[in-house]
Amino acid sequence: MTTAAPPRTRDIAYRGFRFPGDEGRGAAVGLRAGATGLVLAEPAGVRPGPDGDDNRYEWGRWTSPPVPAGFPVAEVVPSWTARTPDGCWIDVELRGWHGDAPATGWYTLGRWAADDRTVRRASVPGQRDPAARVDADTLVVGEATVTGWQVRVTLLRPAGSDLGPALRTVGAVASGSPADGPPDAPATPDGPDAADAADGRGARGVVLDVPRYSQRLHGPQPRWGGGGDAWCSPTCTSMVLAFWDAAPPPERYAWVDPPGPRPVVVHAARHCYDHAYDGTGNWPFNTAYAGLHGMDAFVTRLRSLTEAEAFIAAGIPLVVSAAFRVGDVPGLDYDTRGHLIVLAGFTAGGDPVLNDPYAPDDEAVRRAVARDRFEAAWQRGSGGMAYVIHPPDVPLPPAPAQPNW
Repeated sequence: MTTAAPPRTRDIAYRGFRFPGDEGRGAAVGLRAGATGLVLAEPAGVRPGPDGDDNRYEWGRWTSPPVPAGFPVAEVVPSWTARTPDGCWIDVELRGWHGDAPATGWYTLGRWAADDRTVRRASVPGQRDPAARVDADTLVVGEATVTGWQVRVTLLRPAGSDLGPALRTVGAVASGSPADGPPDAPATPDGPDAADAADGRGARGVVLDVPRYSQRLHGPQPRWGGGGDAWCSPTCTSMVLAFWDAAPPPERYAWVDPPGPRPVVVHAARHCYDHAYDGTGNWPFNTAYAGLHGMDAFVTRLRSLTEAEAFIAAGIPLVVSAAFRVGDVPGLDYDTRGHLIVLAGFTAGGDPVLNDPYAPDDEAVRRAVARDRFEAAWQRGSGGMAYVIHPPDVPLPPAPAQPNW
């Protein structure tokens, strides 16, 4: 009798920067450290706006150091939190790195503003060359050899304005091809406390009291991605904000007319909407929206539900992305090429307990599904993508030896 080889585990590494403390780790031009993060000081210059905007914008920029991943990188997804008063915006760019030199050019991964009255929040389509391409919110490596990444963020405000954006955090998750992962890559956090959480003893039987919101209560919308059936991501982000008692107050969404069944989700859909992608599922746009409500929020990938258990044990629900067809995951009886779901906990036997917004009503949102079937749909569908959203004073669980948070 032969022993099966251990499953190959995907290489994943996350690195984040927090301001003002990490300003000196990179290079700042036209910026200074402020109480709320990096802010414009003496602008580095003036430039036109995006999309044919005739206005002129003062700008400053922070560029990170090269961040080695330690493995051949297939994809990089950035995320950030920032404040952008009316008329202000930020531009987030990534490039691949290898050895001691850039491996690709710069690619824009987001032109982002909290609101949409003066600047269209958008990804930038059409960025493709032999080295790499941009797939909405993801830098996908092509022929280049990439073993690290570098991010730069440009802060912009209308020329002559006294207001200005503030950058609080920025980071990125790099991941290798699933087929390239080492057989013995670390899949559990270090240390006895983390190991207890990761092997299920800290999370099994724990279901967090995440409110249940059905996206399907909302009818078709000519704006913001089409309406309820397409609003899984902002509905999930809204559920997690409500769990942390961080949802926007009613006056923030009083503009929703008619108010419908849950106007706070309409508000989230508008403020997560990607005008180029024409949808509300842009991953970093959702975590940036959560950051507007006082949350620490970022996008990462997890290698397994075992890693996800560590977050539930720490009291932190996750938003995860899965893809499946009818029959793949009993209990999720519909087809989707990509769907966002809140992971709220685990049964005593280790099966995930979900808040699935694709339900006919709020009561039907909560469901438990088979662990192996859901894990396969999550890992296959998005490579284990997760939104991590939590208050700054709620600590994350200890990270693995190859840290992906």
